[in-house]
Amino acid sequence: MPEISRFFGIIIRMYSEIGSSHHIPHFHAYYQNNVGIFSLDPIELLTGEMPKRQRRLIEAWAELHQSELLQDWKLLAEGRKPFSIQPLT
Repeated sequence: MPEISRFFGIIIRMYSEIGSSHHIPHFHAYYQNNVGIFSLDPIELLTGEMPKRQRRLIEAWAELHQSELLQDWKLLAEGRKPFSIQPLT
């Protein structure tokens, strides 16, 4: 699963199955032993668990980069490599 971004110990990855719909547009966030799957529109936790502070950071980052995340989703659906997205600093 390609890594899209990394910040404050959080890793963001995105995966899509070529030529088929892979659920709704979303990304996976990893922090220590926690995994959360977030939708892109609206940005919200779909499944999994994430500590409150990290969840807020992930949601803020995703809101800042929502259009880039949607573009990466489309690239992956076409079988192309996604672009890295600037981390929070």
